[in-house]
Amino acid sequence: MAEITAALVKELREKSGVGMMDCKKALSENAGDMDAALDWLRAKGLSKAAKKADRVAAEGLVAVAQSRDGKAQVGALVELNAETDFVARNDLFQAAARGAAQAALSAADDVEAVKTATTPAGEVVSDVITGLIATIGENMVLRRSARFAVTEGVVAAYVHNAIAPDLGRMGVLVALESSADTDKLNELGRKIGMHVAATAPLALTVEEVDPAAVERERAIFAEQAAESGKPANVVEKMIEGRIRKFYEEVVLLKQAFVMNPDQTVEQLIAEQAKALGAPIRIVGFKRLALGEGVEKKVDDFAGEVAALTGQA
Repeated sequence: MAEITAALVKELREKSGVGMMDCKKALSENAGDMDAALDWLRAKGLSKAAKKADRVAAEGLVAVAQSRDGKAQVGALVELNAETDFVARNDLFQAAARGAAQAALSAADDVEAVKTATTPAGEVVSDVITGLIATIGENMVLRRSARFAVTEGVVAAYVHNAIAPDLGRMGVLVALESSADTDKLNELGRKIGMHVAATAPLALTVEEVDPAAVERERAIFAEQAAESGKPANVVEKMIEGRIRKFYEEVVLLKQAFVMNPDQTVEQLIAEQAKALGAPIRIVGFKRLALGEGVEKKVDDFAGEVAALTGQA
């Protein structure tokens, strides 16, 4: 049997457009014969799947998964994209999204690690997705993932616009460290998850806000304040006041809680800690909204017809 070298795998990948693992398997199954490996990929529908990879996938599902072991809990969140929202109602696609979320529970907090992880059914996540592309006929991408683990407490999950259990168009994880009652913590975490879904905070604390974002806001505020014609010391106070307001808008702990705007999320946590008799700390949060940041192609059929007929 011919040695399956990295160079051989790379060559097959370039010829087929298929992932490295599938290329290695194809060569192994065909004793390193390049042509036979290409035919094997075609027979499995994988080359056909690769041809769809340049098509925009901005629909699909966000899936969540949770696992508890005694006092410890892990939560995971994944975004599996497809080209049309119709696919999100497909049972196979939903099963793939759930499987990817379950695989993410034991993988590193990195989407590439999740792709090579194994589902509860014993299948590699990337293989499942590639098979679905060939079966359903749409490009699909496991685009993002997130994972939190606490040694004591909960990783609460909230799914917005759910179309099935643990599946929807937006998902949020909120990790809380505490020795308080688990059910009460989950209830609190879910409420904070709903808040995060509604407000999309940029960071948990003031210190975690991107300095570049702060400087950008400061520059805008400085220009606006300078136009007021007020003295420099007054202008500086105006800028600092607006920066504080900016933090109140984008920092989770500083935001007014959506269910009770009279208190901040930080005050809510303190109130609940007192009520439950144990300190509570938000370790982290993650919000994934389906297709967020993906540039969707808009077909302008009327414009194309006008251009072709010279009527544009």
